Amino acid sequence: MKSWWRKAPAAANDDRLAIEAGGAERALRRLEWTVIRRLDGLLQGDYRTLMRGTGLDLADLREYQHHDDVRHIDWNVTARLQTPHVRVFTEDREMAAWFVLDLSRSVDFGSGLKAKREISAGFVGVLARLLTRHGNRVGALVYGSDLEAVIPPRSGRRHVLHLLHAMEKRAGKAGTEPAQKGMTRLADLLKSAATLMPRRSTVFVVSDFLSEPGWERPLGQLVQRHEVVAVRLFDPLELELPDLGLVPLRDAETGEQLWVDTHDAGFRKRFARLAAERENTLREALARAGVDALELSTDDDLVEAIVRFADLRKRRARIGQAGLKAVAA
Repeated sequence: MKSWWRKAPAAANDDRLAIEAGGAERALRRLEWTVIRRLDGLLQGDYRTLMRGTGLDLADLREYQHHDDVRHIDWNVTARLQTPHVRVFTEDREMAAWFVLDLSRSVDFGSGLKAKREISAGFVGVLARLLTRHGNRVGALVYGSDLEAVIPPRSGRRHVLHLLHAMEKRAGKAGTEPAQKGMTRLADLLKSAATLMPRRSTVFVVSDFLSEPGWERPLGQLVQRHEVVAVRLFDPLELELPDLGLVPLRDAETGEQLWVDTHDAGFRKRFARLAAERENTLREALARAGVDALELSTDDDLVEAIVRFADLRKRRARIGQAGLKAVAA
């Protein structure tokens, strides 16, 4: 079996990174100047909440899970609640971050200036740089028509360039590949993630969640071991059609095309109703899995989206801290 973890010699890494530096370097510099500099002022150095929802100074406390070390059981709380609870110690907060990247054909779609793929790359570039700049390690799983690359977690700007280049390389492939057979199998990607991440980590699942059914269970299993955040990509045109007359609608996953008359108000209403139903179903599934969700639109300002995400994590931290104090009282 091929090992994903083989380490190339240092000289080979230098040559490879020099080749990769072109587009990835330009993209990262643009993000550093236009996004990260603004975030430095807005987040005021509080990057820990991006990494983990609790961000608590005291140790976390949660119900015992089968993989936990029994030596970490808090017997006082266990006796009080009649359910085994374990303490999560400070070292657990020094977790790596993984980006589970769905870069299938559907993320090429965008009705405005940017496609979902570009929004994904921007988010990953900014988060990876913010985290590695403060000593955290980041890795990635890259999925196109299948799991195509596993990038082990490391730190440093050079590593962020490597990650962005992998995304750029996948985008280049997408333009030359034949249409994929069937929809994205997000469940397979999430199962791979559970297998390839042996240690507890913060996991960002970046996807438009246009997938074959059945991904909810693997996501729930991933949550049992890791801190999981769903970054949901979408385009406004996927939610509501404007009146544009006769237009072709193409399935981004399979390439199938259908002509529709958007002058038909009834058709537009049915489209919006079905899209709203899908939105509600998706949000309910993510809520049941117990993951924080960030919705990223192709017309979003990336700075505002990340600040919104940081605020969400801070609210989660306050709720978690209040819960811990109530249990310990």
